[in-house]
Formats: sequence, C-alpha cells, structure tokens
Amino acid sequence: MKKEVTKDIIEKWLKGWSLSRDLPLPIKYKSGFKVEVGDPKQKERYVFAELNEDFIQLTKLIDEPWVFLKVCASFDDFKDKISKKWEIQPQGYMMYCFHPMNFPNVTLHNDYRVEFDQYNSTFVVKIVTKNGELASMGRVVLVDDLAVYDRILTENNHRRKGLATFVMKELEKIALSKGISNNFLVATKEGKTLYESLSWEHYSIYTSIVITDEISNF
Repeated sequence: MKKEVTKDIIEKWLKGWSLSRDLPLPIKYKSGFKVEVGDPKQKERYVFAELNEDFIQLTKLIDEPWVFLKVCASFDDFKDKISKKWEIQPQGYMMYCFHPMNFPNVTLHNDYRVEFDQYNSTFVVKIVTKNGELASMGRVVLVDDLAVYDRILTENNHRRKGLATFVMKELEKIALSKGISNNFLVATKEGKTLYESLSWEHYSIYTSIVITDEISNF
C-alpha cells in the first residue's frame, strides 16, 4: 500500500467513525469532509486528508468553540499559519493492517465472559466480569471493503491482562467472516503500541485543533 493519504480511505474511515457513534454520515466540504456531531464539547468536525488552503481558510472563518478541525499533517506544518485561538489536542495516529493481524496466544480468564452486539453496520465486542462489570470493549464497522475499528478501551482496573488484544481478535474474526481483511483505525499514543504489536503500520499523523471556551473567552 502506498503511504500517501487518499480521500477515499479517509471518507470510509470517517463514515465508519460516524456509524459507530450513530451520527449523521459525513458530507463533503470543499476538499474535506464535515460531520455534525452535536455534542456540547464537539459540535462539528471537519476532516482533511491533506494540509491545504481549504483547511487554513477554515481556521480563519471559525470563532465558535468546540468545532474541531482535523488534518493528516503535523501541527508543526501549520502552527505558524493559524491564530493562537486554536489549541492542539492529543496527537492521533492513523494506522492500517491490510492482512491478518499477528496475535500472541491469548486466552480469556474464567473471571470474564464475552458479549456481542450489533447496530447499523457496527459490531460490538464486550468483555464483562461475572458480576456484569464492563472490563473491555471495542467496535468494528464494515464500510465497503474496509473494517474500521473504533473505541477500543479497557477499564483501568482490568488492564495488563490482554483484554484489548482479545477484543481485537474477536473483532477481526467478524470482519474476516464478512470477507474483509483491510483494517483501519485512529490510535492514541498509548494505543499505537498495542496495534504495532499486532502488526499494524503507520498510515498518517492525525492532528486535531479546537477553540475551547477558555480560549474563546480570553
């Protein structure tokens, strides 16, 4: 796979991200995409596959807090071109794995059980304790030929037990059962290490900026 970022991949990923959260599907905005999120702390998001004048102009047009701008570029590439009203968010990393993942031998302890759910084209895997406490979970959304993994998490008191790895393995089984082996996600810095251990590769840096209440009221 070429390392260049394509709008097709970004659009499919963003569609999966929206379906996972039961949000309106992305619409085109100039050379990027827009999603109406509707959350008080994230009203809208604009996503661009590359840094360009459309992105820079949008930073000048928006003054409203909690509208996120996201781009497949490093903050250093554009920080001198935007107003200081914009605040960078924790770094994201787009990653891909276009072949079966490489899993270690991992089994689920008897203290846990697996639950499955589905909505839209989203499949959910949950690991819960015998008492019904959520320990770990994740989602995979099937968009055309792409499996979009989303919201993979493990609760703090259940970490370092291989639960997230087990969730990923179960999610991949679902994708493979539908004939899809092209996998894509956006990782945090912490999650990036897990996915690399499963043979995922770096696709693009993914940078987010936003105007917060504190900055807009400055």
